[in-house]
Amino acid sequence: MTQRVFSGIQPSGDTHIGNYLGALRNWVSLQDSYDAVYCVVDLHAITGPYSPEELSASRLQTAKTLLAVGIDPDRSLLYYQSQVPQHAELSWLLGADTPMGPLNRMTQYKEKSDKSGEQLGLFSYPVLMAADILIHKVHAVPVGEDQTQHLELTRDIAVRFNGKYGETFPVPEQVTPGVGARVMSLQKTTSKMSKSEADPHGTILLLDDPYTIVKKLKRAVTDSGSEIVYDRQNKPGISNLIDMLSIFQAKPVEEVAADHADSQYGTFKLAVAEAVVEGLSPIRAKYQALEDEEVARLMTKGALDARMRAEATMTEVRSKMGLGV
Repeated sequence: MTQRVFSGIQPSGDTHIGNYLGALRNWVSLQDSYDAVYCVVDLHAITGPYSPEELSASRLQTAKTLLAVGIDPDRSLLYYQSQVPQHAELSWLLGADTPMGPLNRMTQYKEKSDKSGEQLGLFSYPVLMAADILIHKVHAVPVGEDQTQHLELTRDIAVRFNGKYGETFPVPEQVTPGVGARVMSLQKTTSKMSKSEADPHGTILLLDDPYTIVKKLKRAVTDSGSEIVYDRQNKPGISNLIDMLSIFQAKPVEEVAADHADSQYGTFKLAVAEAVVEGLSPIRAKYQALEDEEVARLMTKGALDARMRAEATMTEVRSKMGLGV
């Protein structure tokens, strides 16, 4: 039996190379070995300050980006979270059995509540994330290190539900890629590349034109000395660039470092820039070729298919919890 994989992405801004190398590229490859379910998690996007108009536009932009990088709606289930109400229903039912203690200990809640203020949606965010995963009876979840704590809570929730109501949900495993799992800012080499980074030169967007990509990589912060070696602790800037080049050239980091051992930093940055431009060009071209109306149609169809799958799970859950017809 083919196992199922699920992951979601927030429509909260322009998708960047960190999203691609750390997550989306992996999503595409997982289509070959899993029954893949991917979701634009727009309900999560409203747990902080946002503009309805900007959210509407970024939802579509994110969907187009997923299609452009290689998510195939004929091979994967792709939809907007808000168009499948079973996500919210299961979140409420799971929340009824979720202790407050683990939610209080969520690192991201503490960080985000300092910026956005304390509110229920942000506090219960991990329970909705658990519902996103469990509604499809998922076996594997590709997430970065920053989401490990949330996935552990999902596993705990699944075990608790199964113990109380009978075997219902698989306990999902984490799938994390090796190289590229954590792409760092080009300007703050100790911080993860982020959509919300204040300095735009720290982030390469998937839709950046070649000139902009080269400009940003030329300005990338490097390290003391002049050696091109892979050493995350002592040379984080150069190591981050080696990771990028390693993925785009499909070579081990050690081989990339050896290839450029005699290069100066400036020459090496240009080599990285050329590889990034070449690697992202097909994505930009496909994105620009997508019609908004066709993308909206594909997402609506995906939501209808997702509702049918999700309702089968909810029928079982409601029955086991004494809420069935």
